[in-house]
Amino acid sequence: MKETVVIIGGGIAAIEAAKQLLALGYAPLLVERSNSLGGHVAQWHRLFPDMTPAQDLVKGMISSISQAEICLGTEVASLNRLKDGYSVVLSNGRNVVCRAVLIATGFDLFDARKKEEYGYGIYNQVMTNSDLERWFNTGNDPRVRNPRSIGFVHCVGSRDLKAGNSQCSKVCCVTAIKQAIEMKERFPAAQIYCFYMDLRLFGKKYEDFYINAQKDFDIHFIRGRVSQVDETIDGGVIVKAEDTLSGKPLKVSLDLLVLMSGMVCNSGSAGIARMIRADVDTDGFLRSKDNIYGIVESDRPGIFFAGACTGTKTVPETISEARAAALSIHNYLKG
Repeated sequence: MKETVVIIGGGIAAIEAAKQLLALGYAPLLVERSNSLGGHVAQWHRLFPDMTPAQDLVKGMISSISQAEICLGTEVASLNRLKDGYSVVLSNGRNVVCRAVLIATGFDLFDARKKEEYGYGIYNQVMTNSDLERWFNTGNDPRVRNPRSIGFVHCVGSRDLKAGNSQCSKVCCVTAIKQAIEMKERFPAAQIYCFYMDLRLFGKKYEDFYINAQKDFDIHFIRGRVSQVDETIDGGVIVKAEDTLSGKPLKVSLDLLVLMSGMVCNSGSAGIARMIRADVDTDGFLRSKDNIYGIVESDRPGIFFAGACTGTKTVPETISEARAAALSIHNYLKG
């Protein structure tokens, strides 16, 4: 009989880890609190820098774990240490005993309403990156009405001590570039502006992506933090910022303003951490054994991590961590 490994989460980290564990001869059990797999990536339209359709990736990954057991709409009610493993009690009343648990609970998006100066939830023509991805997928959002001018504000809730999040979310800069390109493709006559603090484009082909956005799509990049957003009489918004490169104040009228909400730790992760008495790091994410050699390990025997539950991650990083976590679990179980 194949040994069960419980995976808490149903995003791409959980799916990839399940695929690898199946190949290694285990019986992964995915526990996902929502009613579908794929997490945030499943809600995205295209993925940078190759503009790959997100659904192509997610559907392909899900098809690879057809042999895994999946519990959707289910949460972990309790997680208790046994002599040689864990008792995992699910919200459907089922009790699973296993020797290894993988936590892949992912992230939440920062609530942009906490940054009132940007007007999210106050002004009609202000939306978030997540809202825009939903529009890309559905075409249904009254805020997108053939805009002639569009602005993107980077670092909303990231690198912000007042918001309680000092870390960089890694993907906001390149996501803004991707979304700006997609909007330019749909509205070629629109003027598009990106307001940024510093552009952090560390990934493979990200810098080329940025150069192409300027050269091929005429996206305007303005270095300066937005200080104020006001609504106009006709329902648009006026953005006030300082162009720190020229040292001059700037005021731009926009038909649509998109806020790049950053990553924060999934709200369910803290509850899981309390159950196993695991540590939460200073950035609010779960604390790995260390940040160099033991990123997928916890300081609790048999408890492993993968993906954005331990910090902000790109899609390639998340998939790589999931593979590493599966191998670490295999080595642990084999002693």
